[in-house]
Amino acid sequence: MRFHDTLQQRWRKGLLVCVGLDPEPVKFPAHLKGHTDAVFEFCRDIVDATADLACAFKPQIAHFAALRAEEALERLIAHIHGRHPGVPVILDAKRGDIGSTARHYASEAFDRYQADAVTLNPYLGRDSVAPFLERADKGAILLCRTSNPGGADFQALDCGGVPLYLRVAETIASDWNAHGNCALVVGATWPEELGQVRDVVGEMPLLVPGIGAQGGDVEAVLRHGLTPDGAGLILSSSRAILYAGHGEDFAQAAHAAAQELQDTINRHRP
Repeated sequence: MRFHDTLQQRWRKGLLVCVGLDPEPVKFPAHLKGHTDAVFEFCRDIVDATADLACAFKPQIAHFAALRAEEALERLIAHIHGRHPGVPVILDAKRGDIGSTARHYASEAFDRYQADAVTLNPYLGRDSVAPFLERADKGAILLCRTSNPGGADFQALDCGGVPLYLRVAETIASDWNAHGNCALVVGATWPEELGQVRDVVGEMPLLVPGIGAQGGDVEAVLRHGLTPDGAGLILSSSRAILYAGHGEDFAQAAHAAAQELQDTINRHRP
């Protein structure tokens, strides 16, 4: 099934929470420390505890690679597909390169890891992401207006009377989305700018990091970013869910944190 179709099914259930999977062993509960497979065990238990609330899972590849845990990431994504087949997986890799390197990155994301979508950096131009765009069944989620404070250094530069991030949004919506498989990353920390992007791209999905630990305002994000049917957003929270608990009940604590975020969303949705 196409990534966008799977995502739509989750949205129809009213689910907008994306659970980020950013393992940091120093933050794991004590009973997992020292386990040779702790990264997989921790993430698996978080996944199983929150799958009923998740519109997507988003493992961050660098968190696994830095721990030499790429094999655990492969098994984790296989576990999600096998145990929770209705929940898509977004590989947070922010890839973007040219020529054969881009094709290898696409194969890494979609063939090796079996991700349903991947985050991409569009600033090398269309040819740097073309191998991802060609995979019509997969999601290509491109950086637009990121949540970090330094994002404005380049993204807000004047580009013919329009900030660069809006030029990026326009180009992707009008020229790169032939297969209808594009989405954009727009940070929760810039809700009004998120609204400007929404006006440009119509109902294109928006992945919105910055909810939770980064302090994004859920109500403002929903007001500016929801599509008319009350969907269109992938609201990503990582640390606030992953590390909500520190004992043997960490997975239940993660579920409670995800439920709290979903309840907040529900209070502010039309």
